[in-house]
Amino acid sequence: MVRIKTVNIVKRFGNFVALRGVSLEIKDGEFFTILGPSGCGKTTFLRSIAGFERVDEGKIFFDDEDVTYLPPHKRNTGMVFQNYALWPHMTVYDNIAYGLKVRKVPKEEIDKRVKEVLKMVHLEGMEKRTPHQLSGGQQQRVALARALVINPRVLLLDEPLSNLDAKLRLEMRAELKRLQKQLGITTIYVTHDQEEAMSISDRLAVMDIGVVKQVGTPEDIYNRPSDAFVANFIGQGTFIKGNVLEIHDDKMLIELESGLGKVYAVPSDPTNAPKEGETVLVTIRPENFELGSRKDMNNFEIDVYHVSFLGSKKRVQAEANGIKFLVDVDPDAVVSAGSRVKVWVDPRYTLAIRIS
Repeated sequence: MVRIKTVNIVKRFGNFVALRGVSLEIKDGEFFTILGPSGCGKTTFLRSIAGFERVDEGKIFFDDEDVTYLPPHKRNTGMVFQNYALWPHMTVYDNIAYGLKVRKVPKEEIDKRVKEVLKMVHLEGMEKRTPHQLSGGQQQRVALARALVINPRVLLLDEPLSNLDAKLRLEMRAELKRLQKQLGITTIYVTHDQEEAMSISDRLAVMDIGVVKQVGTPEDIYNRPSDAFVANFIGQGTFIKGNVLEIHDDKMLIELESGLGKVYAVPSDPTNAPKEGETVLVTIRPENFELGSRKDMNNFEIDVYHVSFLGSKKRVQAEANGIKFLVDVDPDAVVSAGSRVKVWVDPRYTLAIRIS
């Protein structure tokens, strides 16, 4: 398929700068996700790759070909929009075939390719239906089939699952991943849903206000966030400010604010490790807490105000000295609202992030 590279691309809308020098490399055949809050520039980035938006500065390459100023129809990308954008008066067959007809593909070839892609997305037998006769999930499959039938070099997906219910979203995530791997097509997926991005991506980029904050595998970004924004945006956790007192090899001793005492932590990003005297954000993921206390470990005594049963675990919401704690415990653990419990966490899972 194709490798995609952007070099310092900038996109302005009047005085508003949507993309602020975005440089990314997306590998051939990779499922790459752009993740970020509303208004961070992720859809603008996707539309720039497709050619629907012309960048003001920078370059876009497909392999070694500079496509920065190529019109959309010459880039040969397939795009699935958030609202599917199906023609309501056309049948499923005609919606899928539309792009091929515009390209003046012979009728026999159109019929062959439409039938192939219908089978691929499990919509055989629905060729004569119109969009209003389909469920949301089926409409999403039609939009995907329409994008795939043209044999695009790149597949672009703009929050394609946001209109589906929770159960169907889970099913379609797996289906999208299956199809992408089956075809080996380079795919860029845009979402604001952290869980979705983590579950479906080979790698992802976290964006904020037009800037890429971090690029990496889901495991890298969850376990080693590069800054406080990424730590807060990816997953949930307990966040406590503190000051670095001492550094011992790979660990640092931190005095926590709010009178919570001292803890040992490791730098979240070893290439940008905090120094003595600096203020840091100590981050602990809910699953890394344990009930009880341990000598020489990071111990806390917390007041529980809510417990949620989530099947495989209980999520404990608690407070200590004005700091909110999120703690996951075994589903059979005896913890209730109004109780005070002791918890501890291994220093290896206590992350210190520089606050710039």
